[in-house]
Amino acid sequence: MEVNTSSPMDEFCGSTFWNSTETWWTTDPDFTPCFEQTVLVWTPCAFYWLFVVFDFYYLKASLDRNIPWNKLNVSKALVNVGLLVLTALDLIMALIKKGGDDQPPLYKLDVWGPIIKFATFLLIFLFIPLNRKYGVQTTGCQFLFWFLLTIFSIPRCRTEVRADRLRQQLLESQQEDLEYAWEEYQYTSFFVFFTFTSIMLILNCFADGMPRQTKYQRGENEIPELSASFLSRITYQWFDKMALKGYRNPLEEKDLWDLRPQDSCSEVMPTFAYHWNQNVRKNYKGRARVEPKAQFSNGNVTFENPHGEKNGRKKGVASIMPPIYKSFGGVFMFGALMKLFTDCLTFAQPQVLSLIISFVEDQDKEKQPEWKGILYSVLLFVLAAAQTFILGQYFHRMFIVGLRIRTALINAIYRKALRISNSTKKESTVGEIVNLMAVDAQRFMELTTYLNMIWSAPLQIGLALFFLWQQLGPSVLAGLAVMIILIPVNGVIASRIKTYQIRQMKYKDERVKLMNEVLSGIKVLKLYAWEPSFEKQVLDIRDKEIATLRSTAYLNASTSFLWSCAPFLVSLVTFATYVLIDENNVLDATKTFVSLSLFNILRFPLTMLPMLITNLVQTQVSVNRINKFLNSEELDPNSVLHDPSKPHPMSIENGEFSWGDEITLRNINIEVRKSSLVALVGTVGSGKSSVVQAFLGEMEKLAGVVNTVGKLAYVPQQAWIQNATVRDNILFGQTYDRKRYNKVIDACALRADIDILSAGDQTEIGEKGINLSGGQKQRISLARAVYSDADLYLLDDPLSAVDAHVGKHIFEEVIGPKGMLARKSRVLVTHGVTFLPQVDSIYVMKAGEISESGTFDQLVKNKGAFADFIIQHLQDGNEEEEELNQIKRQISSTADDPELIGSVEKAIKLARTESLSDSISVTSADSLMGRGNSLRRRAKRQDSHDSVASAASLKKKQEVEGKLIETEKSQTGGVDFAVYKHYIKSVGIFLSVATLVLNFVFQAFQIGSNLWLTKWANDQRVENDTSLRDMYLGVYGAFGFGQVSSYFFCSLTLALGCIYCSKALQEALLYNVFRWSMAMFDTTPLGRIVNRFSKDVDTIDNVLPMLWRMVISQAFAVLATIVVISLSTPIFLAVIVPIAILYYFAQRFYVATSRQLMRLESVSRSPIYSHFGETVTGASTIRAYNVGDRFIEESDAKVDKNQVCKYPSVIANRWLAIRLEMVGNLIILFASLFAVLGGQTNPGLVGLSVSYALQVTQTLNWLVRMTSDIETNIVSVERIKEYGETKQEAPWELEADKNKPKNWPEEGRVEFQNFQVRYREGLDLVLRGVSFNIKGGEKVGIVGRTGAGKSSLTLALFRIIESAGGRIAIDGVDIATMGLHMLRSRLTIIPQDPVLFSGSLRMNLDPFEVNTDDEIWKALELSHLKLFVKSLAAGLNHEIAEGGENLSVGQRQLVCLARALLRKTKVLVLDEATAAVDLETDDLIQKTIRTEFKECTVLTIAHRLNTILDSDKVIVLDKGQITEFASPTELLDNPKSAFYSMAKDANLV
Repeated sequence: MEVNTSSPMDEFCGSTFWNSTETWWTTDPDFTPCFEQTVLVWTPCAFYWLFVVFDFYYLKASLDRNIPWNKLNVSKALVNVGLLVLTALDLIMALIKKGGDDQPPLYKLDVWGPIIKFATFLLIFLFIPLNRKYGVQTTGCQFLFWFLLTIFSIPRCRTEVRADRLRQQLLESQQEDLEYAWEEYQYTSFFVFFTFTSIMLILNCFADGMPRQTKYQRGENEIPELSASFLSRITYQWFDKMALKGYRNPLEEKDLWDLRPQDSCSEVMPTFAYHWNQNVRKNYKGRARVEPKAQFSNGNVTFENPHGEKNGRKKGVASIMPPIYKSFGGVFMFGALMKLFTDCLTFAQPQVLSLIISFVEDQDKEKQPEWKGILYSVLLFVLAAAQTFILGQYFHRMFIVGLRIRTALINAIYRKALRISNSTKKESTVGEIVNLMAVDAQRFMELTTYLNMIWSAPLQIGLALFFLWQQLGPSVLAGLAVMIILIPVNGVIASRIKTYQIRQMKYKDERVKLMNEVLSGIKVLKLYAWEPSFEKQVLDIRDKEIATLRSTAYLNASTSFLWSCAPFLVSLVTFATYVLIDENNVLDATKTFVSLSLFNILRFPLTMLPMLITNLVQTQVSVNRINKFLNSEELDPNSVLHDPSKPHPMSIENGEFSWGDEITLRNINIEVRKSSLVALVGTVGSGKSSVVQAFLGEMEKLAGVVNTVGKLAYVPQQAWIQNATVRDNILFGQTYDRKRYNKVIDACALRADIDILSAGDQTEIGEKGINLSGGQKQRISLARAVYSDADLYLLDDPLSAVDAHVGKHIFEEVIGPKGMLARKSRVLVTHGVTFLPQVDSIYVMKAGEISESGTFDQLVKNKGAFADFIIQHLQDGNEEEEELNQIKRQISSTADDPELIGSVEKAIKLARTESLSDSISVTSADSLMGRGNSLRRRAKRQDSHDSVASAASLKKKQEVEGKLIETEKSQTGGVDFAVYKHYIKSVGIFLSVATLVLNFVFQAFQIGSNLWLTKWANDQRVENDTSLRDMYLGVYGAFGFGQVSSYFFCSLTLALGCIYCSKALQEALLYNVFRWSMAMFDTTPLGRIVNRFSKDVDTIDNVLPMLWRMVISQAFAVLATIVVISLSTPIFLAVIVPIAILYYFAQRFYVATSRQLMRLESVSRSPIYSHFGETVTGASTIRAYNVGDRFIEESDAKVDKNQVCKYPSVIANRWLAIRLEMVGNLIILFASLFAVLGGQTNPGLVGLSVSYALQVTQTLNWLVRMTSDIETNIVSVERIKEYGETKQEAPWELEADKNKPKNWPEEGRVEFQNFQVRYREGLDLVLRGVSFNIKGGEKVGIVGRTGAGKSSLTLALFRIIESAGGRIAIDGVDIATMGLHMLRSRLTIIPQDPVLFSGSLRMNLDPFEVNTDDEIWKALELSHLKLFVKSLAAGLNHEIAEGGENLSVGQRQLVCLARALLRKTKVLVLDEATAAVDLETDDLIQKTIRTEFKECTVLTIAHRLNTILDSDKVIVLDKGQITEFASPTELLDNPKSAFYSMAKDANLV
């Protein structure tokens, strides 16, 4: 055989390298041996050498070390050695057996082939010990290498087997001796080689064992991904376990895996901090300090302050962007590389499609070999599958980058927030700072996935145009023009939508604010029977909101209409231009369908670009906000020195301080001797607290020296309480020492409070200490300081919030000379005069300077500012009597100043008259436990506790009771069908059906137009007949018009239906909540109800309509695809069933798991923000105690915990995407296979079915996402439905009411007959059989200790609580027989705390607008508000702020009086204000009531006895029963009566 030495490769092999007749133009294709031994072996090798960098990178990046030898890596090593020996043997055999005289010639291939293989195997062999040493458990490059090598060796198997068979035949037929030694050897050697590579491939499917040394502890709950093999990683097979678990029962927190160490704060932060610090340093000239890479010094990362020292010359703002690029750019770039790959693969698909179409076209002319069709189908499948896997990894990488950036930013912001100076803090509210974390850092995460679209979108558009140009030439530009014109049109509509959205948000905020107020003051609304007025207000706002939503719906329909008709218009315009430009241009199947699939590819980047640009702009804003914050000024750590050589532990010398603007303190000289107590006194605003802040280093020091030596403890003026248990608040991170702890609790007078609390000191305190009284917070704050056992104590007025006798106790036990802190150095800011005689020295502050200092005696003698301070203080009169006597003695002994002594005596008189009837201090207990039944409940709990022997069950019980409010149940499991039914009913049957029908029509038109295209493309006559061509074009256009209009109406009906639905649901919710009984409001936290009105209603308004639209159109699109494919290849229906089953399972597994993961994630996200908000508020306390590091660790732990929930949900997304896309790829495979093999001769139909199949993957993916989103969001409907079906109170109006006289009650007789009442089912009775008669017009006072049932009496009169026995009659009519509004509107109450609503003053007085202006002015005059209202610019229309903030408490009380005067009914209930009102206002109210309500029956619940001494009767209640009922004089004459003893306590007798 003559060797043709035409090409260098032929010489290299010594045989033909490429023979196209043998390989392509044949029914039995095969490669040449030369091609098999060069290209097919060297391609995998080249691939490995190219990507081996990644293997080195993984070695470097690995956090683990030392994998023990095990079966897997030993067998890898052995097989690898086998391969090395084999290739070496190949080379030796070639040198021995060839090239001799009578031997076959030796070619270059025989030498170089083995050498190349040997080098590659050697490299891989080296990695076995390396990977072991560096703890790398699996590597992708090696897996891919073995995979490619095995696949590429398959053709050679066939060749070798055939050649062997041929040799056997020759040997049998020819008798003479033929020499085949070399060929025989090659045959054997190749098959051994093939076996070994296959074994290596199988071994590489598994991951290596666990490393022995790891940087981080690996728990048993570690994430399987860490030790998953490459194969398991790209298919996400390691996630199966979690998906299965989530499918079986709802996931809980304990089911989640630990975080991957690479993503935890402790790995992410050091790198980010290192790059950040470098960036900061770059910004300062002359500050070149070489710093080591950011180390974890005891787990802390140090961030440098970009604001710099005052002298550092500043070049610019340090931005977060460069550090982000440097820290996370590597992974991002790798992702970008993958994106580039997939973009190229996307465009390969239409090319293969054109091959398939031309294959079918050629079938017509002559029979084509079948293997080509199969090859094309498989190729299409392989492309799609590769794209699936790479995209999966790409998104995964991007999410990780996003998560890491978010972690880095949240932590950077947190660390900064602990150090910002006060001027910075003034610039932004706590809410704004928390927003940086919640909104701005979150934005980055959402952006990272799309960021690559910046270059990818233009690239995709460019490529698509290039390929389209090849198909259709310049007519493409017409289609492109349409797309480009649509972008600004969409932009205009989008901006309109945005304005509507902003408007809708405004209405929503108004509505929620109003609801918030209504719910806060719901009790008052019920007492006044004012609900209808407010219900109407809410509905008015809601109507405006709905109108806005409707406009948005029209606009949304038009955008979706534009986008749906865009692809169609584009293809119509392009094809029309193409055929009309030139007679010779004919559309054939290839052109048509390749162009269509290219246009489909174009659609995505064109939609993405505008979105991406707005996103980028938003992110830019976020970056600027974060930069501004991170560059803001910090506190100067050197403003306070710690110099132990100074004589006193705390001192300020010649200090000048400011809060950032003007000087606040000047000429401050203070020294605190060791273990002395120094008091700072002065009027309000004289700078006492500022001095304390100066000691802490919180103020800006302008001059002077501040020095503190020792550990500090600080009690701020406003106690800062964390959302934790009482005990945690006191321990504040220190270890629990029982003896010391109990001592502290007793000294701070917390024992009684802790006993009251339901779970003792394990009771959880709400945010900002919401469930504690002011005094309790203050005492806990003090206990924290005392427990911390510091050396220096700064106490900023800790006694202001506590009652006098408690204050005295605390001073003696804690602060004073005999207290727990007697040995410490302490600075006490105080307003009280009582304790001043006992302190070591006093500094008097006046207008930011120290006006005098010395001991008490010295200062009293001086008669300076201090003496004035004392006189001024005594006139305020809030001291107890015996303390005043003590001060009087102290002053008389030191000073003989008659003026001073006179003012002391005056104060003593004042204090006497003001004593309250129930000065027993249960108010704090009462406010905690809710209504008056707290004391009894407590007594009962004590008994039951004593009976429980075991401490363990007690502890459990404590924990349960310590929870504040019944926790909101996070819904688990699926959503009932009933909820969907309820939703569809609310939408309305007609609109629901119309939506579905229109969608169906739309799809029908779409399929029709595409089928018409195929008919056109296949019609040969069009070439010569222009009229025929125009007819085709016209019908195509008509189909298009049908599509467009049906889609428009379909979007519209859906949107309007959803709006009707949300309107109906919200009205039902509102209607029902307004009709709840008071007991429901007491057990349901306000926030939860407001949440229904804000978040859930918003979901129904905005989120659900969009989701429905998506789901319905996607579902129909999938159906359409199946229909089209089945039309062209009916056999396809057979495959649909198994594919559908696969799909269904993926979807069920995913939805169950993903839904629960999202819930867990959102639950774990809020603690990050609330903890951050708490930290910002308490930053000064945290700094004072120097526990910043602990808080940073807590924050890190919370972020990590959130990642623990977030990461699996990201993976769940990928897990699903990979599985669904593979299902979609199977559809592509079968659609194309059947098209090719089914003997289909119509190229148009084949093109159509395959181009539909190509789109189906995206659609399927979306469909599952959207259905799961719907399931997540339909929960809102469920929650609203649940609140709409709760128990209501009695009806507001009854038919029978109409028969009652207009002016009932005429006399005002009130009778209670053996009346019993309880607050809620299952609680004890509060009134136990009360009977009394009040004649019309009598004035009756009701007195009794706290919890005796005084308020319950009035609530029962108004039927806020319904009776449990007995009856109440007014004018002889049983009140239980009338409608609530009838009853409530005929009684009047002046409630204890004045509640006002935001709105005009007029609305607050007369919400139903039934009174004339004159009547209102008259009422204002009588309630002494006329002058005030006259002085307001707006008069009666004066806007009142939320909760009446812009009126004083006294004025609010008077407004309530004016309300009562306007109603003027026969029965008036006066629930007297406890403390809110000053004496003056009180006198006014009493006077007005005596004159104006002379004729009426007045029931007064009294707290001060002197107000009811002149009433006709007095009712004394005790434990829910009447003990005395007689006239005051009668009771006072009887020294044994309870009333007498109360009067005696109050110094009235």
